[in-house]
Amino acid sequence: MKRTETNKIKVGNLTIGGTNTVLIQSMCNIKTSKVSEICEQINDCARLGADLMRVSIVDKEDALALKEIKKHVSIPLIADIHFDYRLALLAIENGADKIRINPGNIGSIDKIQQVVDACKKANVSIRIGINSGSLDKEIIKEGEKVTHIHLVNSAKKHVKIIEDMGFTDIVLSLKGSDVKETIAAYRLASKTFKYPLHLGITEAGTKEVGVIRSVAGLSPLLLEGIGDTIRISLTDSPQEEIKVCKRLLHDIGLYPNYPTLISCPTCGRTEVDVKKVASQVLELLEYTNKKITVAVMGCPVNGPGEAKHADIGLAGGKMKWVLFKKGHVIDTIDEKDAFTRLKKEIESFK
Repeated sequence: MKRTETNKIKVGNLTIGGTNTVLIQSMCNIKTSKVSEICEQINDCARLGADLMRVSIVDKEDALALKEIKKHVSIPLIADIHFDYRLALLAIENGADKIRINPGNIGSIDKIQQVVDACKKANVSIRIGINSGSLDKEIIKEGEKVTHIHLVNSAKKHVKIIEDMGFTDIVLSLKGSDVKETIAAYRLASKTFKYPLHLGITEAGTKEVGVIRSVAGLSPLLLEGIGDTIRISLTDSPQEEIKVCKRLLHDIGLYPNYPTLISCPTCGRTEVDVKKVASQVLELLEYTNKKITVAVMGCPVNGPGEAKHADIGLAGGKMKWVLFKKGHVIDTIDEKDAFTRLKKEIESFK
């Protein structure tokens, strides 16, 4: 799939932009000054596939904690700053690889200049985060509905502020909660700017709702080659966000070395607990970095044929499961042993 070519921006040891891989990120939901807890969360997200993680910098303790956190994690960190430019300076000083700011709420031009100067000196990039819920009054009138034009005009305004200071290590996001307007905003931004784009739908909701809303908004853009890094924002844990990001990118061909799970929807003929076994298999595959397709089917007659493209799979009936590879049955297993046997086959797969 051809990707839109954007500027290459360094974030720690990674590059966002160019025609590089779409990078996955999330945001910690633990106070940053709780060093041991946040390190555990970041490292778990990294094991799941996070390329970089964002942390909130609410106060001085959060900013100072970055120095210690950096000693215990292996992926770049983004410091999320609102309102207080001094926290941005402290975060940069203590090892942030990138900062996320909205120049409109940092304060005077002099304060923004100090942040930009610190980023230049430390080789730290900036994400300008445009959000439909926090547009300034120069861009939108009170009570006016937010459109993609407002989002892009806000990006233009804030990009110019930073560019006029001689800084171009910029990543842009233009997040709205309206799917159609967000798609339109990113399409227009892709034609307007050469900076890498961070894709996301803001305030997407709980997992059940947020996954659908995010996939509806991000898939068209990704399939058009737009987007250099993504976060799927859910009212859930960051680990769940990473899992959904991987599945989305995998299913549209942008994350090839990742397992595929297929399972049938079940019907009146089903005589085994397909949902239970499929859920167990999915949990196992989340931490499995293998290009493998695994099937869990509810019918031993049609299952192996319907899933014959799977590398390995189970098909159940009458308290028994058949184990098959590429559509060929190789064994029959008692229901209580089915998952354990399949797990061994997955672990030995090369």
